[in-house]
Formats: sequence, structure tokens, C-alpha cells
Amino acid sequence: MNTTDMSLLLDVSRLGSFAAAAALRGIDASSVSRAVAGIEASLGIRIFERTTRRLNLTEAGDHYLSRAAPLMEELTRIATEARSARARPAGLLRLSASVTFGQRRIVPLLAAFRAQYPEVALDCVFSDANLDLIADRLDLAIRLAPTIEGDLIATKLMATHYRVVAAPDYLLAHPPLQVPPDLRHHRVLLFNLRAFRNRWIFADAAGQQEVPVAGDITLTPAGTLRDAAVTGLGPALLPDWLVDGDIAAGRLVHCLPGWRVTATTFDTGAWAVYPSKSYLPAKVRVMIDFLRTALPLPASPV
Repeated sequence: MNTTDMSLLLDVSRLGSFAAAAALRGIDASSVSRAVAGIEASLGIRIFERTTRRLNLTEAGDHYLSRAAPLMEELTRIATEARSARARPAGLLRLSASVTFGQRRIVPLLAAFRAQYPEVALDCVFSDANLDLIADRLDLAIRLAPTIEGDLIATKLMATHYRVVAAPDYLLAHPPLQVPPDLRHHRVLLFNLRAFRNRWIFADAAGQQEVPVAGDITLTPAGTLRDAAVTGLGPALLPDWLVDGDIAAGRLVHCLPGWRVTATTFDTGAWAVYPSKSYLPAKVRVMIDFLRTALPLPASPV
């Protein structure tokens, strides 16, 4: 028995006629009769007494429908609410991002998002752990990576690039930093990921080169590395979305603007990651569209 057959059964009871229920649905009366007969067979009872003139509920049928009708009404209400939730941005959206990206790029956008979608409540989980979307009941995660592997669905929100940056006062007090090999004369600030700790990769029209780096201060998350660079502790390799506002404000200098630089790969980005593209809720869809528009814009100087 399925809900469609059950709904037909309730129409027959309400209208008192197989033909009337069929006309209401635009189907053959024989289809209605088969649906009702199937329910009776599965239950082992007769629901209707049929004559050429009238259709009456049996005692067993009346008892059954008095219990089943409220359940069908509740199922219909739940289905309507579910369809509405998919069509209209509303409800709780659980969003994950790394600590620094969440603090520096997501939080400043929340007021604008709430103004556009006031019925969407937000639960933002900022963590540098790679959270499991299913186990942690997350609707959406923002991840920084070259690509997204596995069974998750990913949409690229923006490309990301790295800069070698240092505070103006630091540069005045230390050896010149004009070409990548000059980094050998500096104690750089290190990010606490293995690929970032011993060499940085540079590329220009002439080709690609790896430059060894060394330092005695290792920091995480990336926001603390930025803060240390601003205070003059040394050069750092940091993403554009984190430092371009500081460069524009004069707190940091883009030291080697003629080279592309990375610690891993040059093709990196921020990705919206979610469990499935089937029946994507409206609240998730509008957040992805919002971030795709808002994130590539320059961060406001802090």
C-alpha cells in the first residue's frame, strides 16, 4: 500500500463513489477500484459494501479510516512543508569553514546575507579540522584546496593566490627582498603545514624555481601568521583573500609581485562543498549563489 492509493481510498469514502473519485483525479474508475481492492487485500478486510446504488463503509472500514485519515492529513502537511522548504529559503543552515577563512571572509558577509534572506538561521562551525558533512550534520562547507576529491559535490567560488608579504618596518631593518633567492637571508614565518615549512615555489616568464626557506616561528591558524607578519616578525607566505586588504592599507608590503608563488600548487581555490545535488534545499542554493558573488570581491581593510 502506498500513499497515493490511500489518498484515493479517502476520496472514495468522502465522495461516496468510485466514479466521482476517478473524475476528481482524471483517471479511470477501474484504477480506483484496483487501488481500493489492493488495500483491502493487504489488510484482509472489506472496507466498502458495494451495491448497484450505494457504497457504504463496513464497520471494519469505518474503524480503519477513522484512524488512517488523520495520519494522511499529517503526511500531506509534512510533504507540503518539505516542498516549501526546498522552494523557499528558510530554516537552519549549518555552514563550516576553516577558522581564519570563516572569521575574515565569511563573518563580514553575514549581515548582507541575513538582510537578503531573513528566514534563514545560520549555525557557523569554524574549524581547521576536515569535518565530515554527513556525520557532523553540515549543509555546506567552504574548503580551500586545488580540487575536491571524493563523493561530495563541489562548486568553485573563487580562485585563490599566494603572496610573500612583510611589514614595512621589517623591510627597512633587514636585507633587501627583491628576488626569490633573497629569502635565504631572512627568517620567515612558517605555517604549520609540512608543505609550507621548508621551501616555497616561484614562477615567472623564465620558468619555475624552488627556494629553501627557514625560520624559528611556526604558527597556525593562518590568521595568527598574518598578525605576526603585521607586527614585523618576518616575511610570510599568505593567501590573497587574507592579506590584500593589509597591502592596500599599507600594513603589509607585497614583496615579490613579479612572481607567482605557492607552497603546493598554483591552481588553488575556495570551494562550496555539499553532500548531494539532488533536491538541494533553497537555503543551501541561495548561500552558494551569494558566496559566489560576494567572496571574489576584495576584503575590506581591517
